[in-house]
Amino acid sequence: MKESNQEVHADKELNLKGEICPYTFVRSKLAIEGMTAGQILRVIVDYEPAIRNVPRSMEAEGNEILGIDRINGAEWQILVRKKEAR
Repeated sequence: MKESNQEVHADKELNLKGEICPYTFVRSKLAIEGMTAGQILRVIVDYEPAIRNVPRSMEAEGNEILGIDRINGAEWQILVRKKEAR
């Protein structure tokens, strides 16, 4: 799991607390599709399997995972940079 030690500015935030897989990835994918290449999406989850499944699926789509960090006892943030256009 990648942890980010730096402060990253997210262009968009998606709060998925209360959602479970596969909805966490589906909603994340829809959100990032509406963004410009190079922008950063911050995804907030409270379902622990999502901290593995969302990053794996996002990378499979060609996006870059910048970090996965615990926010508090039950929530994590996943920072994703949208892939560059080809």
